[in-house]
Amino acid sequence: MTNATRKEIVLVVSFVVIIAAPAILQTVIDLARGESIQALAVFQQKVTAKNLRAYEREMEEASWVAKQLRPVMQQAQFRLLRQAGDKAIVGPNGWMFYRPGVRYMTDRPIPPSPAGSPDDPLSAIVAFHNELATRNIQLLVMIAPNKESVYPEMLTRRAKHLDAVIAPSTSRLMEDLQKAGVAVVDLFEAFRAAKHHASTSPGTPLYLAQDSHWSPAGVELAARTAANAMLSSGWIRRGDLLYTEKTIPVRRLGDLIRMLQLPQIEPAIQPELVLCGQIIRQDTQQTYHDSPDAEILVLGDSFLRIYEQDEPQSAGFLAHLARELGQPLASIVNDGGASTLVRQELHRRPHLLARKKMVLWEFVERDIRLGTEGWQVVPLPAAADSQAAVTAPAPRPIP
Repeated sequence: MTNATRKEIVLVVSFVVIIAAPAILQTVIDLARGESIQALAVFQQKVTAKNLRAYEREMEEASWVAKQLRPVMQQAQFRLLRQAGDKAIVGPNGWMFYRPGVRYMTDRPIPPSPAGSPDDPLSAIVAFHNELATRNIQLLVMIAPNKESVYPEMLTRRAKHLDAVIAPSTSRLMEDLQKAGVAVVDLFEAFRAAKHHASTSPGTPLYLAQDSHWSPAGVELAARTAANAMLSSGWIRRGDLLYTEKTIPVRRLGDLIRMLQLPQIEPAIQPELVLCGQIIRQDTQQTYHDSPDAEILVLGDSFLRIYEQDEPQSAGFLAHLARELGQPLASIVNDGGASTLVRQELHRRPHLLARKKMVLWEFVERDIRLGTEGWQVVPLPAAADSQAAVTAPAPRPIP
């Protein structure tokens, strides 16, 4: 036997050992624990592509070797290659972006879903608008821009000359909604103008570097833009409550850092210092709180939750919108569930429609394609239950 042959045999045997060792080790661990052998589960069900993919995922999740090696490899990828896994993308200067949102913006445009299908946002929004209109309630839609739509230059230096980017699906939906008579708040133009004209103070971006959500500056701009649209419609009048603002510093570790699920890395990352404007009612000196019987109902996702329900509280979009309007609001907030889940919750809580004159519906841009539970048509609760039939003049269109 020649030396070359011996080397080939050693190489083949080493390769087979490397391939087989994890399965053998996992089998030993399964037997030691008194559990069924995971590798044999594939023979317990019909062999189909779907079942094989599920089997592969279960093997990866149950593998002891994978659990030991995965954190080490993820740390190496993040520290050496600036790769953040399936959920996040690392851009210049430490900025991070939510990968599904980037895919929504960069993937090839797809044709609109058939009208009336569970994935068609236009049908669901127009149906909701029409039902509200029968009760003399105005609907105002507000799409929260993806972070990468406002700061494409922080995703890639090749976009350094762009003020903002609007995905074709977003632009098409906004145009179709306006054609259907649904009023829309254009935050994209407001945010683009803020960047272009430097209307925010230097060093105060509209989104957080480590997080997928907007900064306090973005919250204030969004609330001011929405309030102007609501008041200019003539459907809502400014209230007489006065609110003051108290600056509260918060150190925040962004959700994109937490998505890495690398506890070894988190302590080494410096949380962002965020200066939040907490809203306080002037007459009672109490922090802002919702009022279920308010004239305005706001539906939305985590863009409404940030700073409002988590630290420091009463400093998010809802509180700042209430300050701009001089009156409290009612709200339903569901992280990631603004496309359908908030309307399902409204159906279960009919009292929130009582006395309402306007519903502001916020959802993040990427949910146009990726909304949880899609875009189902959800009927309003019975008018008798909600006591929402209010006689009022027809709303004027928002400019």
